[in-house]
Amino acid sequence: MQFSSLRLSAILAAAAVLLLPAAWAQSISLTVDTTQTPQKILHVHETLPVHAGALTLYYPKWIPGNHGPTGPIANLTGLKFEANGQTIPWRRDLLDVYTFHVDVPEGTTELHAAYDYLEPDGGSATDKLLVLEWNEVALYPAGTPAQQLTYDARLILPEGWQFGSSLPVASRAGNEVTFKPISFDMLVDSPVIEGQYYRAIDITPPGEPIHHEIDLAADSEAALAMPPAIQQGLTNLVAEAGRLFGTRHYRDYHFLLALSDHVQHFGLEHHESNDSRLPERTLIEPDGAFVVGSLLPHEYVHSWNGKFRRPADLTTPYYEQPEETDLLWGYEGLTDYLGPMLAARSGLWTPQEYRDFLASIAASLGPGRPGRTWRPLLDTAVGEPGLGFARGWMSWRRGTDYYDEGDLMWLEVATIIHQTTNGQKSIDDFCHAFHGGPNNGPEVKTYTFDQLVDTLNSVAPYDWAAFFHQRLDSTSPTPPLGGIENGGWKFVMNAEPMRLPGRRGGFGEAYSIGLQIAPDGTIADSIVGSPAYKAGVTSGMKLVGVNGRVYTHDDLEDAIASAKDSTQPIALMVIIDDYYQTFNVDYHGGDRYPHLVRDDSKADYLDELIKPHATTM
Repeated sequence: MQFSSLRLSAILAAAAVLLLPAAWAQSISLTVDTTQTPQKILHVHETLPVHAGALTLYYPKWIPGNHGPTGPIANLTGLKFEANGQTIPWRRDLLDVYTFHVDVPEGTTELHAAYDYLEPDGGSATDKLLVLEWNEVALYPAGTPAQQLTYDARLILPEGWQFGSSLPVASRAGNEVTFKPISFDMLVDSPVIEGQYYRAIDITPPGEPIHHEIDLAADSEAALAMPPAIQQGLTNLVAEAGRLFGTRHYRDYHFLLALSDHVQHFGLEHHESNDSRLPERTLIEPDGAFVVGSLLPHEYVHSWNGKFRRPADLTTPYYEQPEETDLLWGYEGLTDYLGPMLAARSGLWTPQEYRDFLASIAASLGPGRPGRTWRPLLDTAVGEPGLGFARGWMSWRRGTDYYDEGDLMWLEVATIIHQTTNGQKSIDDFCHAFHGGPNNGPEVKTYTFDQLVDTLNSVAPYDWAAFFHQRLDSTSPTPPLGGIENGGWKFVMNAEPMRLPGRRGGFGEAYSIGLQIAPDGTIADSIVGSPAYKAGVTSGMKLVGVNGRVYTHDDLEDAIASAKDSTQPIALMVIIDDYYQTFNVDYHGGDRYPHLVRDDSKADYLDELIKPHATTM
């Protein structure tokens, strides 16, 4: 019998557990001193119970939720080991930079590691706040699954700072916090947000026995002023998620939200919390509810879909084992469908914003994504560890399309469930069946493709396997619009500007001349086959002039509109490296924006899906 490398590594890992030294039954002590956060440096001390002999330590490599070997090993500096008052040499593995080897001397029972973690790019730290992901500051011994290691974690805060986390606290004295002993996998799954400007807001719905809160840290006190409408929307979100899934799989839940213009903006899911980061003034801007609804519901849904129910090949015993990412269309695609649906059900989004959101996805995945003619959706999931977060030329190479196309695919699933059961079942019934069960706190229940299909069949008999294979393997230039159409709407392009705020709104030039342009004029993408691409404009150039005038976005929009009644091309002056060049774009189709319009021949099931189910608004 032949074994794959992953199967063999799993067998060896299991064998290592059987041979585990008794010392690892003891807790590992980890202290993180964050008092120099304003200088972008964290000081770490770790004490490991050991015995004499060869010891291998890992720095976490494959980070849960990142779907790739993204552990920031380059930021670990100043590493030193000491035992019995003596410095112990170490060496890095020749084949894996995340692995360290130490020869522990005779008579040693404790090994002390001291090192620093740098935040040179300000990805998670500013002068006023920090988001601490424990995987960035911890080493762990090889040969033991993360859930079988116990850590005693301690945090030292800057004076006057406060913090929020789902981690249970054992004690606090001044600016030092000691957390209760916890398994390493749950420590990694429980980030901390801290800051000088901090606020915790209770968003537990009335009658809900489990505590929910949002922990805010910002670069200014003013940014913490969450409007009552957003607070109510988040309270509704908690209630609507409970109704959608029928249960919860956590002890309590913390939305950790960093508000800063100087950190990376993204969200990362955890069992009992989420690490979300948005621009500083998000909450106090007019479109704050929409922006919050674009991120927090998605990360919250992951507590059920991705953390509790997780593809088996994305579930590994420790953080050095590679993941197989082919089911990311279930992990992320379903989440990306349910998150916006809950944003609308909770009132963070209006029905019109939800429809505009779907229209923008359909537009970006249609002629705006010619890469779909050579690269099927499934490969965007399989290729994620090396290709998913590439930049530039995205229309041709494709990126994390298993998110956005997952929205359309799972919307179609929802409408098929409704149709084949004559309205007796809905996507909510599937979520109850697939994500339900008792609340035992954070736990993982893995699944395979066949198990996902079997659950769908138990809710609504259908050839689900063929349905998914057809869409996952397709190289059709047309995105899957069946869900929109089954829901009683049609996708159209017309000259009416979009009203959608936030990151997915887009500008007309993406759908007309075929350019996606950054605020500074840099061409983020030139859609392959579009008028601008045919004229010679490509990704990476910088737009500086339109029809002889210095470029502004308004001037470009005016030029696109006026070209409809002219035979003259649109002249775009760009900088290519250190050279100026002008390209003439032969386009006369006017402004084009994506929209959904009602199909009165069908019932409006799309709006039915996003009506509140647990709340009255």
